[in-house]
Amino acid sequence: MTQQIQTYSITAPGFFGLNTQDSSLDLASGFALVANNAVIDKFGRIGARKGWSPQNTASGALGTAVIRTIAEHIDDAGVSYTLAFGNNKLFKLDAGALVELTYGGGGTAPTITGDNWSVCHLGGAAYAFQRGHDPLVFDAALSTTTYRRISEVSGYNGAVQQANFAIAAFGRVWNVDTVTDKSLIQWSDVVHPEKYSTGSAGTLDTTTVWPNGNDTVVALATHNDFLFILGTENILVYSGASNPSTMVLSDTVTGIGCIARDSVQNTGTDVIFLSKTGVRSILRTIQEKSAPFRDLSKNVRDDLMRALDGADLSLVKSVYSPLESFYLLSVPSLSVVYCFDLKQPLQDGSARVTTWDGMTPACFCSRRDGSLLIGKAGFIGKYTGYFDNTASYRFQYFTNHTDLGAPSVTTILKKLSTVVIGGSDQFVTIKWGYDFTGNYYAQNVKIPTQQVYNYGVAEYNIAEYSDGVALQTLVAYPTGGGKVVQTGYEADIQGSPLSIQKIEIHAKNGKIV
Repeated sequence: MTQQIQTYSITAPGFFGLNTQDSSLDLASGFALVANNAVIDKFGRIGARKGWSPQNTASGALGTAVIRTIAEHIDDAGVSYTLAFGNNKLFKLDAGALVELTYGGGGTAPTITGDNWSVCHLGGAAYAFQRGHDPLVFDAALSTTTYRRISEVSGYNGAVQQANFAIAAFGRVWNVDTVTDKSLIQWSDVVHPEKYSTGSAGTLDTTTVWPNGNDTVVALATHNDFLFILGTENILVYSGASNPSTMVLSDTVTGIGCIARDSVQNTGTDVIFLSKTGVRSILRTIQEKSAPFRDLSKNVRDDLMRALDGADLSLVKSVYSPLESFYLLSVPSLSVVYCFDLKQPLQDGSARVTTWDGMTPACFCSRRDGSLLIGKAGFIGKYTGYFDNTASYRFQYFTNHTDLGAPSVTTILKKLSTVVIGGSDQFVTIKWGYDFTGNYYAQNVKIPTQQVYNYGVAEYNIAEYSDGVALQTLVAYPTGGGKVVQTGYEADIQGSPLSIQKIEIHAKNGKIV
């Protein structure tokens, strides 16, 4: 008797993001084993990330050096300045050109030997700190073309630290981590970021506070009226931080700390950072001290930590984009970016995760208008469009392994039907494999030339989805069979968005094994 063909549907492919941590056979169908150059879009579909486009013409002063720090500064008049640091110089982005800022302090220009600055903003000025360097200030009220040392600002007193990390909070500039002292936190007088010995300026020596011996401070963060001091192994929580002279230690977290300065991002409702056990949230960490392995990167933790093993953590960068609703963590030494979707957590509190390669951002900056900038060699790039500076990039999505509900029966694939959204005049490579071999069969199926239509309009008998992007059903006819099946979908992204809406696997049962 001929076996009846059965249909297995995955209606939200990749919706749960990557899971390389658990057994692939036990995963829900919404998880992915590969989700590269991918995001979870606003409709819950897995699709291609955007690309990047240069925002400046070539700069002779920058040359081919890498932009390693970008910051948006908003002055008191509400004017936005995009500042960039590369080739041991300071720049601003102005009408599509990188304009070098010159020293205007009136003395001998500071010697700059690196571009890994920590930038904060207070009182209409931007303040840049880097270990072993004089802290610098850009104040558009004084000059839009020059910078100077903080020590050269009128009214300066005390001795500002040559710190590696700085934030502006509660009307002060806070800094920490010098070449010789990684424990002393210094803060300025209120509304006077140039004063460090008068008014309510002060310091906190954390060597007397760490719960388990000594630690070193990597970064600081604030939320509501709390100051979070992130050491490498511990977190100190001070309440009443708006008045540092009376703030008190209200909580400590032991065994969990921050390992990368620029992994710290404030989302408005939480603070995210990279620990030695993965990407974590400060508020959840404090609330769940008894669950040390519950983190945002739970489903990719081992892969993530292997990617960071041996990496220069000073070059690890991150950004939170409110518009895109994701947290990006870049490991430039391996040319990989982990994308944590923050629109809605999974049931266990972890985030939906995808990876990117090929883009290799050296730094990030999320601007007030929602745009996302990245640092590149010779350029500031903008996260936009669907080319990487005119080059295509490869979108890849592979399902988990599944026995299609019949663990003791051989599955014979007959048809793979895939609903894709977007794309135009390009091929999608549909792959399938059996029994964990890693050797895949493949067929190329072409998306015809099509265009984006107006909302609610369909033309030429082509279906149209709610965001106005044409929808196509691609079909491949597989060969072979096995007890366990995996399918994959790859495409070169070359100017058009592309996402996967639904997968249908048509198969029949073979022999019992």
